[in-house]
Amino acid sequence: MNRLLTPRQQELVDIAGKLADTFAERATEHDRENTFPVENYDDLRAAGFLKLTVPSELGGQGATLAELIPVLERLAMGDGSTALAVAMHISPIGQWASVWRRTQHPRLADLLRMAAQDKLIWASVTSEPGMRNDMTDAKTVAVKVDGGFRLTGRKSYATNTVVATHCSTTARYEDAEGGPRLLLCRIALDQPGVTRHQTWDTMGMRGTQSNDIVYEDVFVPEQDVVHSLPVGHLDARVFETVWSWAMGAFAAVYTGIAAGAVEWTATQLAARGKGADPLVQDTIGECEILVESARALTYRHADEVGSRRLFDLGVQEGIARCALVKYVASNNASQVMRRLVDVLGGASYSRKLPYERMWRDAQAGIFMPMGNQAARKIIGASALGVEIAPVIGFDETGPESRAKS
Repeated sequence: MNRLLTPRQQELVDIAGKLADTFAERATEHDRENTFPVENYDDLRAAGFLKLTVPSELGGQGATLAELIPVLERLAMGDGSTALAVAMHISPIGQWASVWRRTQHPRLADLLRMAAQDKLIWASVTSEPGMRNDMTDAKTVAVKVDGGFRLTGRKSYATNTVVATHCSTTARYEDAEGGPRLLLCRIALDQPGVTRHQTWDTMGMRGTQSNDIVYEDVFVPEQDVVHSLPVGHLDARVFETVWSWAMGAFAAVYTGIAAGAVEWTATQLAARGKGADPLVQDTIGECEILVESARALTYRHADEVGSRRLFDLGVQEGIARCALVKYVASNNASQVMRRLVDVLGGASYSRKLPYERMWRDAQAGIFMPMGNQAARKIIGASALGVEIAPVIGFDETGPESRAKS
């Protein structure tokens, strides 16, 4: 269905559409060869999209979450892997931009200017084998040394690290005063002790090249520990930045994959003269409803983040609301892909056609953070008034926060 976008959103979506059409032409080869679409990043850079969410005062385009979401969706209609990879850069930049607008913190300004000058590409490297990625703990070990910490550990699903210059990462500092803390750190990916291991060989999202990253005694200066919280706690700063932006960005990507599949299917069926078939109309109608339902929830979320009404809910309920957005979008996308098979038939199974790649890419959304089971748990617990973990509120978040029983 046609979207009702603002003039600014439409301008950005038009640019994204031209990029997405080009990316779609390259997607099959990168999917088949299991390679990262570096040339797509060259195009994104030339279009100014790598600095899309950098504040205009610092040299960027100043896009809000509400303006980012339809861009990611349109990119994903052409190539889900590229959309997901670049979301790992544009979304964190947007998170910091929103904090900088409130705090005017000079170190944040420096970071954002680097992004505006194409000197910085970001990745979020927090997932670990065998541990749920909920930003409350880590297996990576942080040891205190003079001037900072030494990190040792292995991270998985490190999307965007083929081209990223820096990343945010997590580590557990066991000997912190008051009990173990989760450290959120900034790391340059070319510094000593950081290695990328080619482990990515998956069913879908192959072009993201989300390989493993290993830290071997990597030094992190004190000033590059950007945040910390007691292990096992839900934290207001993490809610405000990571959860509120990442869940909207992920939702946009998977909604875009589904929307691209619906558009491609409708075009194919219309060309076969099947537009008047009641089964085809019923199927396409149902899929449009699923896509529009996800869009409505995601756009509502962007409005609540932009107005900051979301942060009045409390930390756990707010995170649950973020999880809801991504849950609905990823599961609706998967349902769309299953439903379209009924009218596509064998065309849905051909490696020569883009649908089967879209189908495979869409499956990743179900287990990406926040995964289905974790999302249902926090949504259900919040509705029942049950605290799933102690909360560090907005009035206490930061390095001085202390563990609660």
